[in-house]
Amino acid sequence: VQLQACGGGLVQPGGSLRLSCLASRSIASITVMGWYRRPPGKQRDVVALITSSGSPIYADSVKGRFTISKERNEDTVLLQMNSLKPEDTAVYYCGALYNRTYYWGQGTLVTVSS
Repeated sequence: VQLQACGGGLVQPGGSLRLSCLASRSIASITVMGWYRRPPGKQRDVVALITSSGSPIYADSVKGRFTISKERNEDTVLLQMNSLKPEDTAVYYCGALYNRTYYWGQGTLVTVSS
């Protein structure tokens, strides 16, 4: 599975961004897809996951601000990020669990700064 992530950029605190992750195969066949992030100087952590049935799971730090969703006809997983904070600054990665193997896309940088 190849994953292509895009949508990062520079945004002011309180602003919004939408990240997209395009998969090379039907996402209906992928067990779990998700977004992770690596803040500067820190380890990579989970942000949000979505199962094949569409159930979302969020890290506590983003609940109520971020929304993960699928666009099945486009084999894309989205991460809508609202009310962004400086601590959301990180490289964001898309990941997918398929056939007992976890695949990673390239990162996309999100910078929240005034």
